[in-house]
Amino acid sequence: MSRFRRIGFRVANIVPILLIVSLLAFLLGALTPGDPVEAQFASRFPAEQLAEIRATYGLDRPLWEQYFVWLKNLLVDGGGLSLTLGTPVFDILVPNFVNTLILTAAGAVVCVVVGTSIGLLAGIFHGTWIDRTVMLLVQIGSNLSVYWFGLVLISVFALQLRWLPVGGMESRGGGGLADLLQHLVLPAVSAALISMLVLARFVRIGVIRERSSDWFRTFLSQGIPTRKLYGKNVFRNILPSVVNVTGLEIGTLITGVFFVEIVFNWPGIGTQLVNAVNGKDYPVIQGGIVLVALCYLLVNLITDLIVDGLNPRLKGA
Repeated sequence: MSRFRRIGFRVANIVPILLIVSLLAFLLGALTPGDPVEAQFASRFPAEQLAEIRATYGLDRPLWEQYFVWLKNLLVDGGGLSLTLGTPVFDILVPNFVNTLILTAAGAVVCVVVGTSIGLLAGIFHGTWIDRTVMLLVQIGSNLSVYWFGLVLISVFALQLRWLPVGGMESRGGGGLADLLQHLVLPAVSAALISMLVLARFVRIGVIRERSSDWFRTFLSQGIPTRKLYGKNVFRNILPSVVNVTGLEIGTLITGVFFVEIVFNWPGIGTQLVNAVNGKDYPVIQGGIVLVALCYLLVNLITDLIVDGLNPRLKGA
């Protein structure tokens, strides 16, 4: 199969997956006990106006028809209207989603840089006390809660040492890029915790495997410096695995970001969805689920394409 056909096949696969996600997201709101219109407006409007509001949102129609009305709103009309704010759902979600993507990107950078460094350190010094110490810390860190870890970071680096801000996305009055980066450090490290430790394990295994290979022992016996072997050969050979694992861990990273946003008061989509759940704003919840699913699928698609590009066996295919 040629590269272009593989790309087309993967892109085409996104459509049925998104349809399934949209159906599940719709049923999550439609089949949840309770009337969202009554929950929002019963104390303010009489029954006649409540019926009009239900008609506005299409909630007076059969369930199957509601789904297609909601799907049309999702594709054409900005996701429909929020029950609490009365504005298009995507007008609410997209600005918050951009903030979530900023935090996710920062977490991905921390994941790759720190996770790869830890894995290389453990792999290069495999079998020594350095390897054992690093892997003990990795094992401990893997069992920590992102939520709890975020609170610890705030307590140590924000409240006690006062090196970094407690939370939020910017200081009062704003402070430009430098201010944003300061606010990103703690939540990015917290969000990346689990993913970077998973990546560290894979990198360590890859380094150990390359060190045990025939080519490594042959080049080493020829007097080629170990540093050169690691820099030019070992890391290049494990790079596709690093990219692949990072892409797969984006889902974990996004999930971690949702919890981190609450801890650090980050104005992202996770915070917005929590507010929507508390307010029973089902259109916002449903739109958020679809938006996150689309992002996850696109990240996996991009990851697959990058891994294909790094695989010499697929070049020119």
